Amino acid sequence: MRPDANWSLAICARDAAATPEDANAFAFAPARVPGTATQALIDSGGWSWDDPIPLDERDVWYRTTIAGAGLHILIFEGLATFAEVWLDDTRILVGDNMFVAHRVDISLSGEHCLSIRFRATSAALEGRKGRAKWRPRMIQPSELRFARTSAMGRMPGFAPPAPPVGPWRPVQLVSREKPEILSAQLSTRLDNGDGLVEIELEFSAPVASATARCGDVVCTLVGAGGNRFLGALRLPCVERWFPHTHGSSRLYHISATIDGENALLGSVGFRDIAIDRGSDGLGFSLRVNGVDVFCRGAVWTPLDPLSLQNDPAALARTIGLAKEAGVNMLRVGATGVYETEEFYRACDAAGILVWQDFMFSNFDYPVADAGFVASVETEARQFLKRTSGSPSIAILCGGNEVYQQAAMMGVAEANWRSALFEDILPRISAELRPDAHYVVNSPSGGALPFHSDAGVAHYYGVGAYRRPLEDARRSNVRFASECLGFANVPEACALGNDFGAAPLSSPLWRPRIPRDQGAMQDFEGVRDHYVGLLYAVDPQRLKADEPERYLDLSRAAVAEVIEATIGEWRRPSSSCAGALLWFWKDLWASSGWGALDWSGAPKSPWWAMRRAFRPVQIVLSDEGVNGLHVHCLNESGAPFVGKIALRCYRGRATVIMNADREIEIGPRGSISLRDCDLWGAFFDTAYAYRFGPPSHEATIATLIDRDGVTIAEAWHFPIGRPAALFAPIISVDVFRDDKGYALRLETDRIAQSVKIEDANLTSDDNWFHLAPGASKIVRFHEPDVAPCGTVAALGAPAISYRAR
Repeated sequence: MRPDANWSLAICARDAAATPEDANAFAFAPARVPGTATQALIDSGGWSWDDPIPLDERDVWYRTTIAGAGLHILIFEGLATFAEVWLDDTRILVGDNMFVAHRVDISLSGEHCLSIRFRATSAALEGRKGRAKWRPRMIQPSELRFARTSAMGRMPGFAPPAPPVGPWRPVQLVSREKPEILSAQLSTRLDNGDGLVEIELEFSAPVASATARCGDVVCTLVGAGGNRFLGALRLPCVERWFPHTHGSSRLYHISATIDGENALLGSVGFRDIAIDRGSDGLGFSLRVNGVDVFCRGAVWTPLDPLSLQNDPAALARTIGLAKEAGVNMLRVGATGVYETEEFYRACDAAGILVWQDFMFSNFDYPVADAGFVASVETEARQFLKRTSGSPSIAILCGGNEVYQQAAMMGVAEANWRSALFEDILPRISAELRPDAHYVVNSPSGGALPFHSDAGVAHYYGVGAYRRPLEDARRSNVRFASECLGFANVPEACALGNDFGAAPLSSPLWRPRIPRDQGAMQDFEGVRDHYVGLLYAVDPQRLKADEPERYLDLSRAAVAEVIEATIGEWRRPSSSCAGALLWFWKDLWASSGWGALDWSGAPKSPWWAMRRAFRPVQIVLSDEGVNGLHVHCLNESGAPFVGKIALRCYRGRATVIMNADREIEIGPRGSISLRDCDLWGAFFDTAYAYRFGPPSHEATIATLIDRDGVTIAEAWHFPIGRPAALFAPIISVDVFRDDKGYALRLETDRIAQSVKIEDANLTSDDNWFHLAPGASKIVRFHEPDVAPCGTVAALGAPAISYRAR
């Protein structure tokens, strides 16, 4: 039974009600559980973004009625944060860690009132003693270092000002009379090609017999006292689990029979994770089952930062978009929350690796406090046990920017190294998840934690620090666990829905631009820098005079920077082995950091990632006087046979250089060629020697498979993108085949950053370049919905289309 219905909520001044009887003086309104006070206020119309209730300054009461007879267990999977639980007039639980689950044995005789008081965070933290060695500005107030709660809602310029308060994870009522599974821990390891699954089950009541099964393999579970049963399955010659970019993500389903009743325990996968440090010992390259994996993806954020709930359809859609974009790693960052089992199961099934932070960010945590350490140990153990069978979890990371924060504030290394990250968390991780790799902090590993040429980096050279695109190579990045953060503009339809016809003039626009506290420029200013750099315009003047063009160039610039940087890092000779963008999905309606907007719809970075992350890929790199180099990558387990086509275009559509080369790339292989290898002679493709005026404005490399299908393209603009803006005329043909509706696009000259706007559909490509003479097919996520919209390119008017 889950007492999730008929909950109600009241909000009062801090310490205004000490008991459930005192709370009767306040008005209660319906509330959803699991959920948060913010969610309940939004549901009831009691929340205003103009004047949000400071929930950290209020007490919040939840209550419901439960009924039953005899012995039961109340299970609270998550209470945010300083919670007192009352059964009728008796206090039965006190909790102070949002990330810890609790069980309470109770005896019922009819109906009872279950009440939960969430004490104001400000009141609970008053009087906490201990001087911090450093004080970060990102998370407020600084006393939160004593609290085990999420930073969500407490980071100005980062997230909606709505801190999570309430029973944010399910509340369950379980009878002691009939056995139910309270916990199922599945641990896996490989043994000479076989897969071993160690099983530990805990029941609510005594069990006479229990067996576990996977396919034809069965084992008897043995009682271990306290309604616990243990056993192990040996699965012969198991198929390894790979990230989807590199192979099959095979899962094995484990079930149990308990006193004659069948139950599904979960699914497991088998893989080996290793870290290759390189010949200099400074690298960080993930190897899965002995295969080098370039990890690419983004930092995950809660799907709904206000309720902290994952709608099943929204979760499936969002993970599906990640897989479609070629994402093979998501980082669950320390400024959020530990995710639900459903999230990790979705990543397991999709073949997406998870970099999992423990929820510690920026602060100097009180590790001398024995109570704090005990709570943290419980938190870590509970999380690792409930996700123990998940093959997607590859990296366990002590926390986010703790070491960086201290080092940037001039604190000596001896004072920022912490037993929390150096001893407690790695010890528990090694005990419960020896199959995952532990990273002490993100970032870490360099001479200073924030140096990018060793270990894992938060690389914002290209980005917040406004370095030229070439800095992505100069900085010698080894693994970017954060990178490429920009204020990413949503698509036009979403922008209109959220901000009206003139979004830049909306009173919501500026306050919701993401920013770092104390920085001189927000992330719109960062994006504007690259708009000016790439397109030789004055972004501020353009914003005032031509706002629509400004927004289009903003979308295009971010996509171009992402593709260029990821292409640089994926070169075979690159030092970089991973790039996780900051971040995956916006937290509210805004020009936020996300590749998806707050509703889950793609923005221009999503399409850029989809192109840049392809497992079979072609990349161009400008090597200066050494020419333009062509790199072809094949991450699949099968050989690739096809050809490279290299073209140089002058003016509107004149091909001045043209070469093809048949190629074969072995499994997990790559090849690199110089432009002269294809031309057969010298030609200044990169316009490095400058013997006279430039001969061409664009070079296009195309990777074509043996069936003549274009797999990937790469573009190079030797004298800059503005020189190749030619006001193209694009033709659009709407057709329907056995795969559904699609568009066939052609252009009479180079078309840069072609955009497709359709109010009802999402295209599988957008903000792409189109070469003259080529025909491009664009399909939709909704193949049976008739398309109706416009196609345009930079510098060209929109062309309308409609299915007939």
